[in-house]
Amino acid sequence: MKKFFKAAGKVLLVLLIAVVVILGAIFVYNRIMMKQEEPLLAEPLGQLVEVDGHNMCIYTEGEGEHTLLFLSGSGTAAPILDFKSLYSLLKDDYRIVVIEKFGYGFSDVVDMERSFDTILRQDREALAKAGIEGPFVLCPHSMSGLEAIMWAQDYPDEVEAIVGLDMVLPRTYDGFDFEGVFRYEKLAAFAREMGIVRFYYSDSYLPSALSKEDKELYRAIACRVAVNVDIINEGLAITDAVREIDSKPKPDVPMLMFVSDGKEVRSLNWGGAHHDYAADLTNAEVIELDCGHYVHNFEQDLIAEKIREFII
Repeated sequence: MKKFFKAAGKVLLVLLIAVVVILGAIFVYNRIMMKQEEPLLAEPLGQLVEVDGHNMCIYTEGEGEHTLLFLSGSGTAAPILDFKSLYSLLKDDYRIVVIEKFGYGFSDVVDMERSFDTILRQDREALAKAGIEGPFVLCPHSMSGLEAIMWAQDYPDEVEAIVGLDMVLPRTYDGFDFEGVFRYEKLAAFAREMGIVRFYYSDSYLPSALSKEDKELYRAIACRVAVNVDIINEGLAITDAVREIDSKPKPDVPMLMFVSDGKEVRSLNWGGAHHDYAADLTNAEVIELDCGHYVHNFEQDLIAEKIREFII
């Protein structure tokens, strides 16, 4: 028996050493790649404006009577590139605007208070400094659905309509496993620091409509900012945001909600919650899609067509 435990101990030691060596090699490789990628990040894709003493990136393209304002979901490392599959189909008809909040894309990571009231204030201030005026057709993905609803509640004159891209709703978080998500985010943050996240953002994972150059840039951004402190702090502010939204009347603005198959979200009634929310509105439509959570990268052609029909 002693021989068995001694042999097992040696095996475990060898495995531990192997893991440490592999992690060390990945860490060094990632640092080398980050150095090589620095030229890719030299020029932001959008305009940098100063908000609260830090830089926020605002991207604009196209012209039109209506302005589509894209708001990314939690942890989307490079929003400007993530939404490109969809807005590239709409830029000839509408003015396109993408906000990269603090902690995202080319914007600074600030490690500041991240309540949704603060996020909304900063987004509005960034738009004003960039010379972009509403009203807007808000196009929120995932968690930004809460910000879009707050925007319509607090500043109804600035919101022409909401186009939900598998957006969350207040009832999404009833019984939500926040602890499980926070554990995952901390693990993901460790993976970024170690360089493991580089292998997660492979070409096959990134939006298929992006060019090779765009995918390289997306990966370079993700390896620097994916799941950082700002993104984690946003998640900690969700409960307060839902409480604030619930304290005010539901905004009755025109809404078009695209809904995924729900397999990638932590909700037992994903599609049903959207239908329930729409039922109380004067002008709302829910379109269910047989695809994953990033609907704008799977069904962008259909979504673009429906947006044109919706915005008259």
